[in-house]
Amino acid sequence: MKVSPTPMVFLQLKSRVRLPRESVVKLRDVAFIVCEPAAWEQKLLDMPLAKPRDKDGNHLVIDLIQIIPKIQQFVPGAHIEPMGNHHTLVELVGPPNRSSRYWFPLVWLLLFFGSMLTIMNFHADVNMLEVQIRIVEILTGKRDEQPYLFQIAYSLGLGFGMTVFFNHLFKKKWNEEPTPLEVEMYLYQENLDQFVVAEEYRKMSSKNEPAGRKP
Repeated sequence: MKVSPTPMVFLQLKSRVRLPRESVVKLRDVAFIVCEPAAWEQKLLDMPLAKPRDKDGNHLVIDLIQIIPKIQQFVPGAHIEPMGNHHTLVELVGPPNRSSRYWFPLVWLLLFFGSMLTIMNFHADVNMLEVQIRIVEILTGKRDEQPYLFQIAYSLGLGFGMTVFFNHLFKKKWNEEPTPLEVEMYLYQENLDQFVVAEEYRKMSSKNEPAGRKP
């Protein structure tokens, strides 16, 4: 008699996913899996894990403690090998807000004029006009109180230098290297995700405390 081998499930959780608020969170949404025998793979990928509720807010944490019992219940006797992350942060998104397209020009103008005033105030603080006059005087031997040609070249060079530094012009990138802004946004998102996960675990632990127990 042929003995069927013990099912093996290799499980790797994703770090972060975005899902519609109304959808049921399935295993395929939060994890990559490899099964032996492979016949179980599609069935496990479609296995439901959680249904978001209104009180869950905008984030939901799915961790191995929730997933492993469900897999073992679905595939009795399965041997599970988790790899990588121990939890997945699920961001619950609603329908797109059409009003955001009206806010974009306002935010763009605010950032544009704010940056312009910041550069102008910096130049005024360091007396940039006198510095430019002195540079032109050194180069030409004549003092020009309004060195427009030098100022135009300086302004164009300032914009070109910022474009090269940030490696970005609208949607065009000069190479595949991440820009400094992208790196900072990535680090900010990592720290934000860690904070949200810690808060979600704190909420879950407070719900599991006995009713009569005080913190």
